[in-house]
Amino acid sequence: MAPVQERERPTLPEGWSARVPGDADIGALTALLAANRRAGSSTPVDVATLTALVVGPASWTRRQRVVLDPRGAVVGWGVVHDRAAGRTEVTVLVAPDLDGAPVQDAVARGLLAWADREAAEVAALRRVPQTQLDSGADADDDRQRTWLAAAGYTCVRTWLQMVRPVAPGEGQPGALPAPRDGVRVRRVHEHANGLPTAEDLQTVHLVLEQSFADHFNSYREGFAEFVVRLQEDPWHRWDHWWVAEVELDGGWRPGGALISSVSPPDATGAYGSYVDYIGVHRRARGRGVAKALLNTVIGDAARRGRPRVALEVDADSSTNADGLYLSMGWVVDHRTESWHRYLDAGVEG
Repeated sequence: MAPVQERERPTLPEGWSARVPGDADIGALTALLAANRRAGSSTPVDVATLTALVVGPASWTRRQRVVLDPRGAVVGWGVVHDRAAGRTEVTVLVAPDLDGAPVQDAVARGLLAWADREAAEVAALRRVPQTQLDSGADADDDRQRTWLAAAGYTCVRTWLQMVRPVAPGEGQPGALPAPRDGVRVRRVHEHANGLPTAEDLQTVHLVLEQSFADHFNSYREGFAEFVVRLQEDPWHRWDHWWVAEVELDGGWRPGGALISSVSPPDATGAYGSYVDYIGVHRRARGRGVAKALLNTVIGDAARRGRPRVALEVDADSSTNADGLYLSMGWVVDHRTESWHRYLDAGVEG
């Protein structure tokens, strides 16, 4: 086996270097993220999430490299996230004002080649023969899209990033439609110390797994892995987990689930709510469960003084979810894309 430093070093222009990022790089990475924001975006970089990713809990499942130019300035960043067995997320960012397109292309190529090596090692450690590499780009980011295509990735999906304004009065009783008869929504049950019960967390996980079974790129994720991954997010809150129950066969059974989180402050300093996951079990479809869950989150955001609820939806959703969101006041803010390729790990499963 090649020495670690030789195997992991990206192929970079002469005089450039790469290393693992640390606390001292947060400022430079904040600037790098800001420079890579889509045109017209006024939302500031979320430093809390960035810090958690670089040196906090979210760093534990990620391998990272920053690229330094000959002056020692951070001009590139690569992240390989061990998301689940056979699923690896890849992020590559390069400073858009860096010494012209050829140099930017070279840095991107080097980081994507490094990501291949790291992803293969992660897959080998998991004893899976192959892993899906999942990267992304804004739909109008031709630079990122060109790099991914050159590295063998294919655009497989477009996502609508949607936002709904929330009026303060929507938190008042009766301001939003009540669930249909035979449907009710509640928060996950809690212990006396405020932490959720394992039984309810497992219920949410099971409902979401079953709900997404027929969705694009669905895969099984173990309960422990699921919970730990969500806790990595500094904006995660246990009191943002919801269960919808439906009356069935003479009793109440779980029929849907929603996990939301806090959205970091926007340009005005206002926090928002974000719908991370929403799923409706097959046995409960057609009963207004999704609408009941969404109205619950809208009302919750209003009571917390948050002026918006955002979410992401598949532009080609088989359940016409985007139509539901549009009918409830969500609008498309921008579009993003998922780019995939498959990588052999060189081991037998």
